[in-house]
Amino acid sequence: MSDSIDLDLCYQTLLELVKQAEELIRNGINSAKEIHLKSCEVDLVTETDQQVEKLLINGLKEKFPNHQFIGEESTADGQKNELTEAPTWIIDPVDGTMNFVHSFPHVCISIALLINKVPEIAIITNPVLGQFFEARKGQGALLNGNKIHVSSVNELSKALLSLEVGTSRDPEKMKVVLKNVNTLVPLAHGIRALGSAALNMAMVAMGASDSYIEFGIHAWDIAAGDLIVREAGGVVIDPAGGEFDVMSRRCLCASSMELAQEIVKHIDQYYPGRD
Repeated sequence: MSDSIDLDLCYQTLLELVKQAEELIRNGINSAKEIHLKSCEVDLVTETDQQVEKLLINGLKEKFPNHQFIGEESTADGQKNELTEAPTWIIDPVDGTMNFVHSFPHVCISIALLINKVPEIAIITNPVLGQFFEARKGQGALLNGNKIHVSSVNELSKALLSLEVGTSRDPEKMKVVLKNVNTLVPLAHGIRALGSAALNMAMVAMGASDSYIEFGIHAWDIAAGDLIVREAGGVVIDPAGGEFDVMSRRCLCASSMELAQEIVKHIDQYYPGRD
């Protein structure tokens, strides 16, 4: 199906819209914010999340009326998620909303275009720090126009890992996550948490960290990072070691399959409900 779709037009259209959306984040991060709760006290949404998603979806719909959309804020408003083989844009307007609320600069827009459930185009952009990650299937991954590649680290003892608690405070999930932290801290070189799934994946893609693991994230958090990590030479799998499923709310990415599988051997598993 991708052969009959003008991917260059999709990419150029997305670039134009993202540039407008970046301004909303740059203008909003240090301003007073109207904050609303979603699922719990730490699951937040701001007017900027809603404005960015509206700008992106409306702009893409105008150009591509037959395309489908999965967006974080439209989903929060009750729209049902369904990933089909149709061209589908998966959008997180502000990944790292908690960071955004606190003016902590690790925030980004994350967008992927999937066709036949395969990612073709991906952008993760942090307009606050000026980091623009992008990838197109088969063309490699870029940061600010320059090719990037995952690190050469494949041993857990030398690896810098990213882990997140996330916005859910489900007791079962918390037990697993905290147990995994306790397990991995003495085994790894170091542990980090940026507060953004997409940026954690982007760090793996650029070789700044070596792996990222999280349970309970959503398709819009990881769809763009999936393509960017793979195009940078990394791997993205299910945390139990199987094939990655963007709708499973589970993700493990790493600089190599050797490192990924070593991590799998040490971690406990949690299976949230699917998107």
